[in-house]
Amino acid sequence: MRVTHLSLADFRSYASLEIALGGGVTAFVGPNGQGKTNLVEAIGYIATLDSHRVATDQPLVRFGAPRAIVRANVEREGRTQLVEIELNPGGANRARLNRNAVPRPREILGVLRTVLFAPEDLALVKGDPGERRRFLDELLVARWPRFAGVRADYDRVLKQRNTLLRTAAMARRNKTSGPNLTTLDAWDHHLALAGAELVAARLALISALSPLVDKCYVEIAEGGATRIGYRSTVAAEPDPTVAVLTEQFMTALGEARANELDRGITLVGPHRDEMVLELTSSSGDNMPARGYASHGESWSYALALRLAAYDLLRSDGSEGGEPVLILDDVFAELDAKRRRRLAERVSGADQVLITAAVDADVPEQLIGQKFTVAGGQVNAA
Repeated sequence: MRVTHLSLADFRSYASLEIALGGGVTAFVGPNGQGKTNLVEAIGYIATLDSHRVATDQPLVRFGAPRAIVRANVEREGRTQLVEIELNPGGANRARLNRNAVPRPREILGVLRTVLFAPEDLALVKGDPGERRRFLDELLVARWPRFAGVRADYDRVLKQRNTLLRTAAMARRNKTSGPNLTTLDAWDHHLALAGAELVAARLALISALSPLVDKCYVEIAEGGATRIGYRSTVAAEPDPTVAVLTEQFMTALGEARANELDRGITLVGPHRDEMVLELTSSSGDNMPARGYASHGESWSYALALRLAAYDLLRSDGSEGGEPVLILDDVFAELDAKRRRRLAERVSGADQVLITAAVDADVPEQLIGQKFTVAGGQVNAA
């Protein structure tokens, strides 16, 4: 799988851009603030409908423009598909596949799969649980695009349920008549159905990912060991089925209801779960990576998570093809040993896209096609 052409209109700093890409390694080199990351961000957006830098679409649209358009030709097994996203801040985004409109943008998920590593990924280890949940869910959707719909359903029901709980809590505090809570049972049922499916998929993903993360960490850090797990607010036993999880979810909601009505928020479910990252000490003890890992260990752990995701998607092969690997300004952040090991690890990928401030930041193992980026212009070097 590879991107053979990228077209941008009013995306970030680019009023208009057309660029052809080849297989192997492509490096975008230029001073900071010139638009290198904007290029790989656009490709990542096609794959995930999300940015690794910002939480909303507004900053992705060039200042003063009403909308932005990202198009990419994606080649897989000799077949090329044209994917297009129109970003409309304040309105609904629109998508087209091979010039035909699709009902929802998420219908294009799976056409392009990417694994993107960036300095922001240090938050996977040092940041809040939401960063790790996002990592899991994005990988989940990359493997099985239908889970974009499951996650959207869960988020929609969660929002409705929280609105009802918040209104009830305010009524209690103000000693006024509150909403009819008979509908809460129905919301509980819908939340449990979508949430159980999401939790079951996350558990399966953790199981597949765990040995790969440990292997990648050893390769990058030259020693040590890792353990990843999943702490659920719902699951009460290992490897539960979706049916069992649904029952456990309903039970957990029932037990939490009084507290939820008092606080006005849903307290159990996958939105409250945690992906647990641990390091194994020389004495064999498992310690939480957050708080205990050194800066170098944290970088190695974050790298291991992304490389493991890449290996997992590549092993799916027939499901979606080898993903495009994107390394956004990461080599400058690594010491010489980690830089060399990472370069050796990814040099054989079908398509690798790199951004770097200077040529020296691109390891010699990854010399290939090069573009210079400066003053809003992208030129072949």
